[in-house]
Amino acid sequence: MRPRIAIVNSSSFGRHFPDHLERLTALGEVQRLDVPAQIDGRALAEALCGFQILIVSVTPRFGPEFFAYKDETWLIARHGIGVDNIHLPSATAHGVLVTRVIPWMERDAVAELTITLLLTLLRRIPEAAAAVREGRWAERAAFVGWELRGRTVGLIGFGNIGSRVGEILIHGFHARVLAFDPGVPSEAIREAGAEPVDLETLLREADIISLHATLTEENFHMLSHEAFGKMKPGVILVNTARGELIDEAALMAALESGRVAGAALDVVEGEPIGPDHPLLRFPNVLIVPHIAAYTHETLRRMGEKVISDVERVLRGEIPEEVVNPEVLPRARAFRK
Repeated sequence: MRPRIAIVNSSSFGRHFPDHLERLTALGEVQRLDVPAQIDGRALAEALCGFQILIVSVTPRFGPEFFAYKDETWLIARHGIGVDNIHLPSATAHGVLVTRVIPWMERDAVAELTITLLLTLLRRIPEAAAAVREGRWAERAAFVGWELRGRTVGLIGFGNIGSRVGEILIHGFHARVLAFDPGVPSEAIREAGAEPVDLETLLREADIISLHATLTEENFHMLSHEAFGKMKPGVILVNTARGELIDEAALMAALESGRVAGAALDVVEGEPIGPDHPLLRFPNVLIVPHIAAYTHETLRRMGEKVISDVERVLRGEIPEEVVNPEVLPRARAFRK
């Protein structure tokens, strides 16, 4: 029996590299499905009934209710790094293998976009470009920005991507980099040229704060009203990690007070957002639609990895980067 494969809410898989879709179609019956980001678990299970393999994006959430109602699933292959939208204990309990893209595959793309967003905000590029299009060249003196060299940048998260951002900032811009990451030894942070600090020190001393933490229950809304109150007046904020790390009501209050001079965001809580989102009323807020990994090189690698996951499972082999390895002794994929 050829397996049924669902590509769920992915706007990129197979779009730029049609050969990926062709290779997947050779393995099974493939169908694209777009579902509401906030769909409940039971409705999601019903929508995906009969599909043994799921290739999924950052939405929707595959929570306990989904697994309770879903018929047989062998594999959920995350077309990305983060798996915070998949409840791993439930997947494991139901014998479902969960894989993700190998983190290094997205490392440079996300780090480069982080720096791009930061420089775009510091140099007021969108406003200046809009002035030219509108025939306001003579207003160029209004677009005075800031230099990155010598600034103190606080990185919340110093793992796969945060460490690469730190490397670029230290060696490319001679910035002072503070790093908060309880999961990385202080000595490793020092060896990379950054200063290991606690979160309170980072919030207090950083001119620029960039988020690179994974989303967990513990750090949901870690940048709260209290956290913003500890920051320097005029701080710049960048987020290419997860929107839910920031309490957006607290961010808007900090923007209104001037505590935050500007924010550049690749991710927003509850994305996708519409043109009426309240953050968009701030001229010093730059939001792009979760494009950090969207380079030709990275999408090629990501697609190859997902196809490899499907191929290996169908051959009865363990795919790379299984994020719930405890499922292996009872994985449904190996009992078919």
